[in-house]
Amino acid sequence: MTVPALEAHDLYRFFRTDEEETLALRGVSICVDPGEVVAVIGPSGSGKSTLLSCLAGLDEPAGGQVRVAGVRISHRPETERALIRARGIGVMMQSGNLLDHLTVLENVRLAQAIGRKPNRPVPLDLVDGVGLSARSNAYPRQLSGGESARAGLAVALANDPAVLLADEPTGELDGNTEAVVLEMLTERAKRGQGVLIVTHSKAVVAVAHRVVELHDGRVLA
Repeated sequence: MTVPALEAHDLYRFFRTDEEETLALRGVSICVDPGEVVAVIGPSGSGKSTLLSCLAGLDEPAGGQVRVAGVRISHRPETERALIRARGIGVMMQSGNLLDHLTVLENVRLAQAIGRKPNRPVPLDLVDGVGLSARSNAYPRQLSGGESARAGLAVALANDPAVLLADEPTGELDGNTEAVVLEMLTERAKRGQGVLIVTHSKAVVAVAHRVVELHDGRVLA
């Protein structure tokens, strides 16, 4: 039996502001198998970003649980969640994947140092794999939008994670650059990683094996 790269069951998350309570997630369940690309879509405010944060262990659901390659990440101390995330989850944000004072190669090495995972990929191989071997010593401010996205992907893959979570990874890219980044993401799925992409892009939806739509914190049937 294949263990899912990522699975979440009955996730609930609410936020309180003064006397108001907002239900961001209402019993969301989702599964990503190894080698599968799943696109999560929905209007603004539907719960996509909250879901991604809970799946990555960056936020704790009020109810339900998340497992990464069979290991529970939810409802643990932050130090434990951080280590599971560093080793088992690659997180690729639209921006913020790179530290400004470090080069591309140094960003990858830092991610590996945090994960402390044995048998991790060689940093230079990762940078070369996203087509940035000639830019390995460049700082984030020196990169184009497409180069930044590819560098962020190298950082997300630093510890050969079971699943890659991407939040609008192509949102600020032109069509040609978006196609290049999507090809890299689908290539990771072909190598056996699970890939979940929160997106508004029709191009992302077109390459996904499955599409999950959220509305008002629920998965539409």
